[in-house]
Amino acid sequence: MPVPCYPDFSPINLDFRNEMHPGLSLTPDGVSEFTFSGLYLFRNKYKYRVSRDEQSRWFIISGEQPIVSEAPQPGKKFFMTPCGAPDYDVLESLFETHDYWKNISESVLSPVQEEVEKLGIEISEDRDNFDYLYLRKDLAELKGKKYHKKKNLLNQFLSAYPLHEQKPMTAALIPDAVEILDHWRQDKGGDGDYQAARESLEQFDSLCLRGAVFYADGKPVAYCLGESIARGKMFAVHFEKGIDEYKGIYQYMNQAFALSLPAFFIWINREQDIGDDGLRQAKTSYRPSGFVRKFKGIKNGERASL
Repeated sequence: MPVPCYPDFSPINLDFRNEMHPGLSLTPDGVSEFTFSGLYLFRNKYKYRVSRDEQSRWFIISGEQPIVSEAPQPGKKFFMTPCGAPDYDVLESLFETHDYWKNISESVLSPVQEEVEKLGIEISEDRDNFDYLYLRKDLAELKGKKYHKKKNLLNQFLSAYPLHEQKPMTAALIPDAVEILDHWRQDKGGDGDYQAARESLEQFDSLCLRGAVFYADGKPVAYCLGESIARGKMFAVHFEKGIDEYKGIYQYMNQAFALSLPAFFIWINREQDIGDDGLRQAKTSYRPSGFVRKFKGIKNGERASL
């Protein structure tokens, strides 16, 4: 069954991958959410449904913020347009059933901003959802004073565990990654993104993801998983899980995986901080070289409710 045309929506399922992936992979900005796997794996958390604009054939994603205390604007409905802005009549219609337009990329916004503002749609930066960008070469080499602390932690790990190893993720290594993930959940004392991370491993082949498993003294201690975005110029790291008792494991994983990526990946996208101070500090400590800027659209008169 194909993706339905607007105004009909359908829950996202694996059968849609062949239809959705090619268009999403060609989006130039590198918005981390705009991959089939990103939408599919978080379909339950955000109640994602998908439609197509009949005229442009671009996708429209409908979602809802989860009703939890830490979620921004809990329960609010949003829509996203990964490939381009829909027809203005469709845009007006979407605002009748949704609270706001989310994750508008620069390439989608730039050609239409003046016109959508004439429709009474207020556009603003959504800093909490900016994706952090790092030059792959910087993370692979960790050169200079700005990476001094990271290099020290990396060297501590290498010294403590001389028998360390990185293996490319394969179906045969999924049990080792699940073991790491379960240990991570136990250490954190909560689920976090456990369900999505677990399913990403279970559907590793179906979603065509790429990653690595890291070992110390023969034991699995960390893994990362992601995919190519932005027409192959960028690699988005969707999941990074490590066992905290291995000091320096995250620094080792980050550096070793960046080094293993092909040189045609210029950027590594480490996704957003969602306004969390701890995440912002951690992502900033790696000295980002830039951001994937995202914007939010609110219909005039709706601001008071958001």
